[in-house]
Amino acid sequence: MFKNYLKIAFRNLWKSKGYALINITGLSVAFCISAFLFLTAYFQLSFDNFHKDKERIFQTYFFSNDPEKANAASSMPFPLTPALKAEFPEIESITRVVNGSDVLEYKGKYFDKQVMFADPDFLKIFTFPLVKGTAETALQDLSSIIISENMAKAIFGKEDPMGKSLQVGLDANRKEYVVTGVLKDFPENSSIKYDAFVRTENAGGYQQSKEQWDAHSHRVYLKLTPNADQAAFEKRLKPFTQKYFAENITTLKRQGAKPDERGDIFAIRLENMANLHFNSKVSGGGAAPIALIYALMGIGFFILMIACINFINLNVARSFIRAREVGVRKSLGALKTQLFFQIWGEAAVICFFGFLTGVILAVLLLPSFNATFQSKLSLDYMFEPDKIVLLVGLFILVTLIAGGYPAWQMSKFNAVEVLKGKVTLKKPGVLRNSLIIAQFTLSSLLICSTIIAVQQVNHLRTQPLGFEKEQVISIPVGNKINGNKVLRRLRNELEGDPNVLAISGSAVNLGVGMDRSTSRSVIGFTYKEKDITTDWLSIDYDYLKALNIKLLAGREFSPAYPSDSLDRVIITESMAKMIQEKDAVGKYFQTDTAGVKYQIIGVIPDFHLYSSKNEKKPITMHLGGSGSVNYIFVRVTPQSLRIAMDKLKNVWKEVAPETEFTGTFVDENTNSWYREEGHLSKVFSLASGIAIILSCLGLFAVALIVMEQRTKEIGVRKVLGATIANLVFVLSKDFVKLVLIAIVIATPLSWFFMQKWLDNYAYRIEINPLIFVLVGLSAIVVALATVGFQSIKAALMNPVKSLKSE
Repeated sequence: MFKNYLKIAFRNLWKSKGYALINITGLSVAFCISAFLFLTAYFQLSFDNFHKDKERIFQTYFFSNDPEKANAASSMPFPLTPALKAEFPEIESITRVVNGSDVLEYKGKYFDKQVMFADPDFLKIFTFPLVKGTAETALQDLSSIIISENMAKAIFGKEDPMGKSLQVGLDANRKEYVVTGVLKDFPENSSIKYDAFVRTENAGGYQQSKEQWDAHSHRVYLKLTPNADQAAFEKRLKPFTQKYFAENITTLKRQGAKPDERGDIFAIRLENMANLHFNSKVSGGGAAPIALIYALMGIGFFILMIACINFINLNVARSFIRAREVGVRKSLGALKTQLFFQIWGEAAVICFFGFLTGVILAVLLLPSFNATFQSKLSLDYMFEPDKIVLLVGLFILVTLIAGGYPAWQMSKFNAVEVLKGKVTLKKPGVLRNSLIIAQFTLSSLLICSTIIAVQQVNHLRTQPLGFEKEQVISIPVGNKINGNKVLRRLRNELEGDPNVLAISGSAVNLGVGMDRSTSRSVIGFTYKEKDITTDWLSIDYDYLKALNIKLLAGREFSPAYPSDSLDRVIITESMAKMIQEKDAVGKYFQTDTAGVKYQIIGVIPDFHLYSSKNEKKPITMHLGGSGSVNYIFVRVTPQSLRIAMDKLKNVWKEVAPETEFTGTFVDENTNSWYREEGHLSKVFSLASGIAIILSCLGLFAVALIVMEQRTKEIGVRKVLGATIANLVFVLSKDFVKLVLIAIVIATPLSWFFMQKWLDNYAYRIEINPLIFVLVGLSAIVVALATVGFQSIKAALMNPVKSLKSE
């Protein structure tokens, strides 16, 4: 019987090749695109999920309920970790993690690597397996270094790295380490990325800051015991916070701060590892908002639904054509269940071929998808046991939805009525029309959302940054050479060059360059009984000139004033407001009571040192000492951009032969701040395009079958004098009404969801109502073009032939 069902199914499909081709094409494209969307969402949502006991791993952060708004800060003081470990037995393991990069030397060869600083418990908290060495001893000594597999291959080749010595750092900071472990390379979905780890005690400034509770410089991760509860532990932290951070609490109260709903003005809180990737305030990462990821998953389901709707519409519409076949089979003794399984079997065959073709397309197109959207997706995720079960379940669900309902309806046909030419399917147009409305609603929703998302990304890219990003070349210095020395050499080489307007340097890049590196230094102190937090930026002379930042008051740094390199600073406007000084120039402050007393010599407008997705932060700039220049900025004339870049490449070989030239334009670097949103908006655009194409494909097929069903009506109308224009209007108006209803439903939904998404950004666009009007008009035009072809074809048919064929 099963064999006969298959034979009949293939025979019917071969007889209706156009119908089968439309369905298989729609389903295969839907499966393929949905697979890419689900893989993209899965990759983002799987960040840090590979850690064993991840539900017990947390990052600490400071919560402060400032009078203006609540703030979160993840930078911790060095003495916090040993104090927590000593006072709380529910902490199973705890580690400090300090970001860093340095140059490593082995047998006369130099390597720029990301050398992090951590405590021995790091290996007990995180699941970064050691392929050589043991977690108990790998970071036992201060002179120990553990390296990644990739770094081991790059430096040692086929040699066994264990026990080998590496020189890390330059000049006075140079130190010898012994390799005591090799770590497995970090997965792509890891928030923590590394080349090597050494002990925290080796971090720069550790000895000076190890007892200072107001010097914040690193992240802290901890792992709670199995029976510990996060909420209960955070409550237990309140007396600890009051003990060590009493001054912070007192200052906030003096400023008028009120306790939040948990009764906290200032508190130490925990963020679970599973949520860190999307909590940029705590992690400092640049992940796209989680709402975008869920939106991608929703789009994937939408596209599958549209494909299923097409399938249902076509099958329901074809039920009228196949009605007599069903009637004959019933009169010959076929049971409802037999008819159901036969018709559903045909749908299952189409779904299988659509699914198989979709998987093949996904395999073939994945490299192109990764290259276009700069993703790192892998189909390996799809073939994990749980994912295979999910795929099979999805296939069965789609088959049941798309093929089950039409099969069930046709199996209920009354044989006698059908053979008389009467089909008893009640109000078939209601279901068909509802499904057409549903798919065009989804398509219009996607298109509106995509346009708004693209506009927001463009708004971020064109947002005034507070400095002129055009015509500025950013050059990463690297770790092999002293940045200050290279800057001096470069100034000497380019002195008098008419194409070069200014040269300066900084510890922090603007945007993300070819080295993909970024760093941040935040200083907190008290000024006139007020807590102050500011980005602490080390720069060189002519920084303001290189970025074309104008002074609001005072002066900029100058070699004519020797004290500028010792205790002078330039601050931004928001920093002046924070210290509540209308005339800040000439005022003094100290970052700690025993430290340097800094004098403000200049005030400049606020500018975005980091992504404009967030608000501008107060910045304090000082002249850094030796080794404080990590990036060199060169402003060139607008007509010499390429010439200047080529010259810099040649000059770099002379001033810094030890390191490769990786200069980029700052405007390109700042665009990288919005890379995630940019990539996802491209995916949105692709998905929206596919959705509208599938909707039109389904509408075209339904229109084709409806025209066949109305052949006699069209002939009668022509005989009675209807013109082609009248016929096209009559045949198209019903479909246009459905599209209009879909637009009316999609518009408020799109507005609501996109307003919620835009609320994630400090600088956002206002949604223009014209978007919905244009999308609505476009949808109507597309629908008219889709249905109009079939309408005109039907209207041109010879009425004599039409009536005769009936």
